[in-house]
Amino acid sequence: MTDKKLIIAIDGHSSCGKSTFAKAIAARMNYIYIDSGAMYRAVTLACMEQGIVRNGAVDEKLLPHVIETADINFRKKEGSAQTDTFLNGINVEERIRSIDVASNVSLVSKSTRVREKMVALQRRMGRNRGIVMDGRDIGTVVFPGADIKIFMTAEAGIRAQRRYRELADKNLKVSLEEIRNNIIARDKMDETRMESPLLKAPDAFVLDNSYMTPEQQMKWFDDLLSEMNL
Repeated sequence: MTDKKLIIAIDGHSSCGKSTFAKAIAARMNYIYIDSGAMYRAVTLACMEQGIVRNGAVDEKLLPHVIETADINFRKKEGSAQTDTFLNGINVEERIRSIDVASNVSLVSKSTRVREKMVALQRRMGRNRGIVMDGRDIGTVVFPGADIKIFMTAEAGIRAQRRYRELADKNLKVSLEEIRNNIIARDKMDETRMESPLLKAPDAFVLDNSYMTPEQQMKWFDDLLSEMNL
């Protein structure tokens, strides 16, 4: 494995396991993992708490204030390599994973103001390299010069089942159909928004993990490193 610190960008559809895969890679390579999706979810939660998301729309006049006052950071869990998301000093890791936040995150994320703020923060986090970052536009907008770009996807039905089990494990009650509809709606919004839409970078490697185990995915990544002589 190369001694050079890499920037690894992982993009793809919602609920296809990007974060889990990115965390595994970061742990394997002793890199820093940055969950860009959690950052957008945290901003969305801040907007919801301030009441500026109403009837499927965001109050653009009040949005700049929320963005500038939202302090988002990650802290490692005690005795673990995993991190929790903090918003204004409060641990919001569980709250940002709720279906309510998931239903509004694409709406808030499409704002030019929000994306400019988040992209600037993400680039600052990656200036020392040695990072793995996952999201929707990491390989196309945030780090177009990333050393490795991966585009992840999986069948919508399988993604819904995974998300359902994840929420069930947290004792959050929501129907499988509601989750599937939310995933399909998010895909459409992410792919058609004007600002930084979800796209596969031309030089990204596609990983469809619909029927892959975590071990098979890591084997795929190891083979990719060998193929790239990294």
